[in-house]
Amino acid sequence: MFFTIPTLLTWARIIAIPLVVGVFYLPLDGATRNLCATALFIIVALTDWLDGWLARRLNQTSSFGAFLDPVADKFLVCAALLILLQLDRVNAFVAFIIIGREIAISALREWMAQIGAARSVAVSMLGKLKTVAQMVAIPFLLYDGALFDVIDTRIWGTGLIYIACVLTIWSMVYYMRKALPEIRAKAR
Repeated sequence: MFFTIPTLLTWARIIAIPLVVGVFYLPLDGATRNLCATALFIIVALTDWLDGWLARRLNQTSSFGAFLDPVADKFLVCAALLILLQLDRVNAFVAFIIIGREIAISALREWMAQIGAARSVAVSMLGKLKTVAQMVAIPFLLYDGALFDVIDTRIWGTGLIYIACVLTIWSMVYYMRKALPEIRAKAR
């Protein structure tokens, strides 16, 4: 199921990531770049929900899609965090924690799959909350202005990215604790 509609949407999300980043290198004024990058990020992030919904609705779920979907999410979040770091809109420590957790948990899931214990580190509600916090914080930080002349998106985005950071650590500890019994059993 390499070329199903949901999988093609996931591929489109990966291909669109350089567009989100590339906006900041266009000869546009800052507010226009911020608005374009925010709009692109939101559209690209919404395809995550859409591809999952379509996969279930059209009965086109696949192992490959289940693998590729979180990879696309991680690429999108990491690329956005690196741009925000370059623009001095996110703290380097926060970016390091979020990106480091994504690498660590991906490696843990790969290892657990190899030892036949992938179910012990299946996606949890805590991981989903972490993702939601990131996917709301990042567009606020990309926009970096007064939304509707009322909401200071940098303040809200910064608060939400710190919440995402806490959820990132919490979910990492949760997954590590879930995997520990399997790790101990295989180490014997």
